[in-house]
Amino acid sequence: MSTCNMLKFPIMTMIISIVTILILSFPSSIAITKTNPHPFKKIYAFGDSFTDTGNTKSVSGPSGFNHGSDPPYGMTFFHHPTNRYSDGRLVIDFVAESLSLPYLPPYRYVKGNSANGVNFAVASSTAIDHEFFVKNNLTLDITLQSIQTQLQWFDKYLEENVGCKAQDVNCKVGDFHDALFWVGEIGANDYAYTIGSTVSGDTIRKLAMNSYTQFLTSLLKKGAKYVVVQGFPMTGCLPLAMTLAAEDDRDNIGCVKSVNNQSYTHNLAILNLVKSLRRQFPKAIITYADYWTSYLTVMQSPTKFGIKETFKACCGMGGEPYNIDVFSFCGAPSTKACLNPSQYVNWDGVYLTEAMYKVVSNMFLKGSLMNPPFSFLLDQKLHRG
Repeated sequence: MSTCNMLKFPIMTMIISIVTILILSFPSSIAITKTNPHPFKKIYAFGDSFTDTGNTKSVSGPSGFNHGSDPPYGMTFFHHPTNRYSDGRLVIDFVAESLSLPYLPPYRYVKGNSANGVNFAVASSTAIDHEFFVKNNLTLDITLQSIQTQLQWFDKYLEENVGCKAQDVNCKVGDFHDALFWVGEIGANDYAYTIGSTVSGDTIRKLAMNSYTQFLTSLLKKGAKYVVVQGFPMTGCLPLAMTLAAEDDRDNIGCVKSVNNQSYTHNLAILNLVKSLRRQFPKAIITYADYWTSYLTVMQSPTKFGIKETFKACCGMGGEPYNIDVFSFCGAPSTKACLNPSQYVNWDGVYLTEAMYKVVSNMFLKGSLMNPPFSFLLDQKLHRG
């Protein structure tokens, strides 16, 4: 078997891209009172597998991602698989809880209007359109959906359920003024799909940012006023990346240096884009969620957050040193999960544990790793009404 074929399945599964729970019960994390109102009535979410709550598990979803529907996924919080690629909740779930909103239903399972928002994120999706990968014979990309697909879904949802086209003034006023737009990380898959090809990282970054710019600009032109944009996490710290990279390709915290540098450079481009969009749309609040620094903070002081394992996957085949096998991932009959996922950063070699997502979300929502802070966004919404 060729090296390309040997790596094909794990890389597809590695892709940071994450998914279904239709539980619409209201969390009780924060009480709503007259003196402590929550300004947003709905959330529209976009992104890849780190944000997806079920769009991948659909008729046209890639079969390589079906393992998220098998135990032990979901074991920690939901106690059964929910099509999320984790043992429990994702960052977007904690965002919904913080606003006392239901967990977001995936778009492909929504029937009619969803009063509290919709999740359009798709695991393994890309920033660049799928046609680019087909044209360049980059066969690792088996997922048709991109960020532009999610935008098309959003437009269709608005037209069918809100009663107007997204660009209509009445639609802006009637639907977006109480909506938070949460744009999860997307684009890491684009780099992963080019492994072993002649397509350069610089080319991928340029094309991905062009598509991402079009996407965010479109949301803002439609009337989005409160937007959170997440950067990439430290993708070079994922156990699968550690397994596939050369042993001498390491940074000062032991992660894959080349991959982390690539993600860091991409984040700089995202941050520059956010700054540019703020100038173009001064009436909108656009905040950047620094996933990179939140991840780094945990890696540097894991015990501060109750973490003992920073590299080894909680669920896997038992292989050393990262408890993963590139041919058999979590969810297969022969794999097992650790007894204490809350002590692990990584769930299955690619995706994170609920514990890690909770730490990250706390840094975003209650800490200083959003610029401007999430509290500022909430205050602005309450002030504007």
